[in-house]
Amino acid sequence: MGRKSLYLLIGGILIAYYIYTPLSDNIEEPWRLMWINTHLKTIENLVTFVELLGLHHIMDSLQVVWSFYEVPPTSDENVTVTETQFNNILVRVYVPKRKSEVLRRGLFYIHGGGWCLGSAAVNDYDLLSRWTADRLDAVVVSTNYRLAPKYHFPIQFEDVYNALRWFLHKTVLAKYGVNPERIGISGDSAGGNLAAAVTQQLLDDPDVKIKLKIQSLIYPALQPLDVDLPSYQENSNAPVLSKSLMVRFWSEYFTTDRSLEKAMLSRQHVPVESSHLFKFVNWSSLLPERFIKGHVYNNPNYGSSELAKKYPGFLDVRAAPLLADDKKLHSLPLTYVITCQYDPLRDDGIMYVTRLRNAGVQVTHNHVEDGFHGAFSFLEFKISHRLINQYIEWLKENL
Repeated sequence: MGRKSLYLLIGGILIAYYIYTPLSDNIEEPWRLMWINTHLKTIENLVTFVELLGLHHIMDSLQVVWSFYEVPPTSDENVTVTETQFNNILVRVYVPKRKSEVLRRGLFYIHGGGWCLGSAAVNDYDLLSRWTADRLDAVVVSTNYRLAPKYHFPIQFEDVYNALRWFLHKTVLAKYGVNPERIGISGDSAGGNLAAAVTQQLLDDPDVKIKLKIQSLIYPALQPLDVDLPSYQENSNAPVLSKSLMVRFWSEYFTTDRSLEKAMLSRQHVPVESSHLFKFVNWSSLLPERFIKGHVYNNPNYGSSELAKKYPGFLDVRAAPLLADDKKLHSLPLTYVITCQYDPLRDDGIMYVTRLRNAGVQVTHNHVEDGFHGAFSFLEFKISHRLINQYIEWLKENL
């Protein structure tokens, strides 16, 4: 074998090693997922290198990349799309063009992106909102919110909450022809976190007379206290969202101080005086047996009080909806939860399902055995269309 052929062989092996991602046999379109994951991994590696050089924060660089996938608010033959502001928060409103003899359903949607990335203008979210508005014959409001690292908790929560409260004004609902008794909220990933959090907050708001009929949470992130759940362990190097990236997202939600991220990875960020909160996220009692199998629950390690005093957000129920007590959960509306088997956030959603049901809330849990994080919103995958069809059918029946 000549030297040139040897170099080509070695190069081919290295490329194959870089592209290859171990996947379960039941994953649909594995090579497409490997290709997407390689694309995402390459971008992540590049922006990490840029950050190491001190040139640009990793999340700022990633948001620049995401901005290339944004599309203008363009109406089509089925849906009128406009961009406006709800209480100074930029939103997109999707209204079906066909005439309706009755007031329509309303759906308030919150995009994902780890509280750091994305917008309602990203192509996949724009398409999702169009399809939902058309097929559900609903007015869909897709909201933006200010992002980390420039803005930290509770800004993202407050932006979403303020936009939602604006939408729930009777005059606003009347303007868009929305039935005040048929309004729901939905979001994916970090958007699922914000949807769960603002839904809880509404329960205690005496100024909001119109309440939500349903909440739909798509692989939501619901707590940062324990990032060593079985799903984090099993999917630490999962495609699209790894454990290390998710912990970075959580940390950036509260601060750019990397010491919080380091403490979270070593499970030493929760002070002993907050130990009572672990009962709300104790996976040994909240996960069904099949998700526990092969894992042993270890009592948490406690850290100093310094981080919690500097960044109290990670112990705040508005950032971690799983920390709500049973009394609060009992009053929540009809709920739909999607979780995916190959997702670090799987167990957050499953524990919330358990706690909601224990509190008397009616929950439909769609656990996707061949699903991965992003399976709902990556529209190039067949699984995405399957999940969206199931999601819209549930909304048709319950909203």
